Amino acid sequence: MRPITPQITADVIIEMPLIDDTPVILIERKYEPYGWAIPGGFVEVGETIATAARREALEETTLDVELDILLGIYSDPKRDFRGHTACAVFVGNASGKPVAADDAKDIALFDPFAIDVELAFDHRQIMDDYCIYRRDGIIKLPL
Repeated sequence: MRPITPQITADVIIEMPLIDDTPVILIERKYEPYGWAIPGGFVEVGETIATAARREALEETTLDVELDILLGIYSDPKRDFRGHTACAVFVGNASGKPVAADDAKDIALFDPFAIDVELAFDHRQIMDDYCIYRRDGIIKLPL
């Protein structure tokens, strides 16, 4: 009998390095759970996790993202009320004008050190970890 396992997701914190102070992109979710979120979604059968991160970023922001690093794996069983997920979170970069598309109701650039909106899932913790990485060069483990 095959075990029941978490679903795999992939998110990407998209930095905009050609803009002063290098803001990051967040999307406002169109569906529950509502709130602002790091672009991302479910890995489809037949694709790698990195490919899924780039595809989801393109679908939700219309930007072609280059992945730079894997920030971490976030797998707290309570991170998503819809079911247990394990999420690979990448940091990447893009240029151009982001446009809200697919599951994104809205899109905006944020100073990652001063995000003042409610974030979905465990994305506040992820953004806190990202800020530690950006400030100190430390990737916090274990996750």
